[in-house]
Amino acid sequence: MLGGPFFLSQVEGREPLPGGGHQPLHRDGAGMKAVAALVFLDAYGPDNGSTRVVPRHLDRGASDETLSLVTAGEAGDILVFDADLPHGATCNRSGARRRSLLLSFMPAGDRASIEACRAVRNVRMDTSEVFIPS
Repeated sequence: MLGGPFFLSQVEGREPLPGGGHQPLHRDGAGMKAVAALVFLDAYGPDNGSTRVVPRHLDRGASDETLSLVTAGEAGDILVFDADLPHGATCNRSGARRRSLLLSFMPAGDRASIEACRAVRNVRMDTSEVFIPS
């Protein structure tokens, strides 16, 4: 998906609280080449704040909720998607845990811009390793 050497640019932990967690549809990598991997640590679905996505073939550039699909699965599943794909969490209506890790990967050539942003966000993370796909 990234077409060459890449690096891990970000890791975040998430757990939507009961009655919370809803996000409007958004694009993490708007205008950037980036891949997101959402690692689910608990079972997930429409009742506990699962992520919804707008499939690429339906994406018309505007965030249209009627086109979104809600993901579901088990602990250990990983959802990998283009970070420019419209997506967002749903509300955790059930109160059941839905812990996840969000990993973001970017082309190695974008490292300088990410490092500049990291200082502003006060984030400490070693992103020095570059992965070269075979």
